[in-house]
Amino acid sequence: MAELPRLNGMIRAWEQGRPAYLTFAQAERQTAIEVSQAPLDAVIFEMEHNAWDPNALQDSMQYLLNRKQILDKGSVAPVVTPIVRIPANGAEKSQWLAKQALDRGVYGVIFPHISTADQAYSAVAACRYPRQKSAEFYEPKGARGDGPHTCSRYWGVSQQEYYARADVWPLNPKGEILAILMIESEEAVANIDEILKVPGVGAVLIGEGDLSQQLGFPRQYEHPVVHDHMSKIVAACKRHNVPVGHPHVTSKNVDEVVREGYRWLVSAATRSYGALEKARTLAGG
Repeated sequence: MAELPRLNGMIRAWEQGRPAYLTFAQAERQTAIEVSQAPLDAVIFEMEHNAWDPNALQDSMQYLLNRKQILDKGSVAPVVTPIVRIPANGAEKSQWLAKQALDRGVYGVIFPHISTADQAYSAVAACRYPRQKSAEFYEPKGARGDGPHTCSRYWGVSQQEYYARADVWPLNPKGEILAILMIESEEAVANIDEILKVPGVGAVLIGEGDLSQQLGFPRQYEHPVVHDHMSKIVAACKRHNVPVGHPHVTSKNVDEVVREGYRWLVSAATRSYGALEKARTLAGG
């Protein structure tokens, strides 16, 4: 059986030594069609502050696929990789939300408000199938239930091929799933090194909105106190070699975002990609 190519566009970008480019989007058909033709590596379907609707997510993921793009590339990998942000906070440990999203075929789950290593462990475990203790990459112990029919079909692979690749990267180098943690509180910043020691953490996204609220400077992203906390997160991610994302990249801050070493950049609006195009130029790719 031929080796599958890399399917997750975010991981592919990092393996190529460049930042990954994303946007947030509402889970609905027309938006998915437009996003499928955008200069993006991945899209985050927003379901933390929008309603949790697995059927809308699945529908949007289907409209994200473009048969001509797949034919031209000669790969079953979607040109724009679907990721979802679920509504539950880390302390709620609602692993069933991750299970339902993964069973529809997403390549990554963003977990809001992760503040402790225990919550990070729960998030990673939710993205993994159980395995024997003697198996390679055993920890964190998998907690995902078995339901591979829809997700393997969406990936365009057999169920056995899906099982072989449906694990968390970079813990499993062949894994295609990203467990992405949002760091957005003072407690999380204080615990950041312990959080990032959890095996299988794929990436971090800074929740600067909630972080700035807690710090007393709501949405004042350039305030020195807010910026200092964000810098601490970035520095920790660099120490642990975990890609860190900036959630609000605009034409005003893109130069600084690239200079500070963010490894994935999220545009502020679905139809505004100018900042990402500038980022590509600044980052040399």
